[in-house]
Amino acid sequence: MVRAFFPGTFDPIHYGHINIARRASRIFDELIVAVYDRPLKSLLFSPEERIALVRAAFKEEENIRVIGYRGLTVDACRMNGAQVIVRGLRVFSDFEYEFRMALANQRLGPDIEVVAFITDEQNTFLSSSTVREIASLGGDVSSMVPPHVALALHRRFFELGEGQQIVPQTSLRD
Repeated sequence: MVRAFFPGTFDPIHYGHINIARRASRIFDELIVAVYDRPLKSLLFSPEERIALVRAAFKEEENIRVIGYRGLTVDACRMNGAQVIVRGLRVFSDFEYEFRMALANQRLGPDIEVVAFITDEQNTFLSSSTVREIASLGGDVSSMVPPHVALALHRRFFELGEGQQIVPQTSLRD
């Protein structure tokens, strides 16, 4: 059995993430979508909220399991019996970042392979930070995220109100 580990902050999960996960789930026996709890960036949703949003996105997928994790990704892979890390590539600039991360993970976990999926063309512009920014400005994100995520975004920005710094400055590499 080959188990793969798809890590990310998923703040929020969008159709690009979902596409990569579904394609990976067709190749591997089991895919663990792993929501990282404390990245070095500001988050809109708590780890529990992000896990719930991701679980709802994959509730019909039999071989996709959703967990939260902290610490090194390679350690989480080992604890969950995963032999492969799945990553997604959207644009050329993603490659350099992912290449460096793959080399670091290879150094830390030479027994764990990294497999990169190139996103579908219609998702190349999608990033969680783009979705957050559009949603914060009242834009329609229904073509970018599942309905339950669009609703969660709408609610969160309503809770935050106007005049606050509600779109954290983040990298487009999430």
